[in-house]
Amino acid sequence: MSEISAYHEAGHAFMAIYVGARVRSVTIEPDWDDGPERFADIQVEWPLDQFTDRELHEKSVLVALAGPVAEMIQSGEPFHPGFVAEWAADWKLAWEAASTIFPLERKRLAYLEQTTARLYRLLDRKDHWAALAAIVDNLLAHETLEGEEVEDIVRQWMR
Repeated sequence: MSEISAYHEAGHAFMAIYVGARVRSVTIEPDWDDGPERFADIQVEWPLDQFTDRELHEKSVLVALAGPVAEMIQSGEPFHPGFVAEWAADWKLAWEAASTIFPLERKRLAYLEQTTARLYRLLDRKDHWAALAAIVDNLLAHETLEGEEVEDIVRQWMR
């Protein structure tokens, strides 16, 4: 389970940095607090003064869907992220973020499906996948990474 979780969280972390957000931390061993049961966790900060509302919503969709897409690429199985129970929270975040851009559900669904396909191509690029895989390796070795560590990993591959 932890390897799957590592790919999932690495997808979120890579995309957050790629779109200009800041990762505070990412872990595959979250605290078991009173919140919902989870196998991994990421904390992302958005520089709200740097993006328009629309840009923030679009980037939030990308970050939310990047976890499921990373799992798809790793497993070699392309699924619809709205139909996999383990990805329900990510799909819900993406759905809600896209709601202000596309109030009509049919258009919102088409947008999210197109975004998922675009993300698949983006993350599957050799340099991007190498950066994501390096995050995975470090997560598996250390279980928790601080944002600066993730940024350093991504920066090494994105020169």
